[in-house]
Amino acid sequence: MLSPALTVDVPPQPWTGRFDGDGADHRRWWQAVAPYAAHPLPAAPVGARPAVILGFGSDAGVRRNKGRVGAAAAPAALRAALSPLAFHLDREVHDAGDVTVAGDALEAGQARAGLAITALLDAGALPVVLGGGHETAFASYLGVAGSAAVRDGLRVGVLNLDAHFDLRDEPAPSSGTPFLQMARAEAAAGRELRYAVVGISEPNNTAALFRTTGELGVDYLLDEDCSAEAAAEFVSAFLAGVDAVYLTIDLDVLPASVAPGVSAPAAYGVPLPVISAVCRQVAASGKLLHLDVAELNPEFDVDGRTAKVAARLINTLLR
Repeated sequence: MLSPALTVDVPPQPWTGRFDGDGADHRRWWQAVAPYAAHPLPAAPVGARPAVILGFGSDAGVRRNKGRVGAAAAPAALRAALSPLAFHLDREVHDAGDVTVAGDALEAGQARAGLAITALLDAGALPVVLGGGHETAFASYLGVAGSAAVRDGLRVGVLNLDAHFDLRDEPAPSSGTPFLQMARAEAAAGRELRYAVVGISEPNNTAALFRTTGELGVDYLLDEDCSAEAAAEFVSAFLAGVDAVYLTIDLDVLPASVAPGVSAPAAYGVPLPVISAVCRQVAASGKLLHLDVAELNPEFDVDGRTAKVAARLINTLLR
């Protein structure tokens, strides 16, 4: 049974995959993942909490942002890519099912997902949200902002791996607005958004967006400057200023050759080894509080390439 505090639209479904045996040495993800609340979550520090997967099936934000729709199918594709991976994790992994956005009811879907994320955080989980367009990020923010971690005064920073700032000032929320929404919500709560971005594509962000980053005090690293050393130094400085991290990965941060299945494929992008190293660095910090992966569009993926890369990054973050 799901916890009564957690409401989803689609309950967790059985995972399937290649079978090599029942023993621990043969175990794959599909054999290790259990439905959420099958048993109580053990208490653990932030960096070692049991992981709970939550799907957020949404195309509404990408549609409003005039992008290529199809991200609503991403949670299923990401689970399918995770299922056959060999399971080497020391933490438990659970599946809580999906919150889905019907039609254009984005705000209601984000609110429902936010409540589910808050419930997971307060239960001692590390939520792993599978989006969805990058409107997923505001659902994640609602969940984190409503959690006991923030209520208790933990300094939570938002680290975004992305080619875009997603700070658009638009009449209606979309996949291009979540971080401006966060900044305004934090200001209304008497707090300041701690927001940093790795992988910004200068030609794909207007002068107005760069001006907004200056007004909000956003730190960023351009894609062309993302050497392994520069990225490590940038992330280290960010981690030093926060108690906990909400990490959001927009898969269009990667080169189109690596991640073709996104709404806006990158002409340049940050090399996969650099993004993977950033993920290892965040995981090793022990500060990872919440994680989401966004913008996978299975309709435009090639050989499941983007889904497989995303699954590999999730696996890395949970090691």
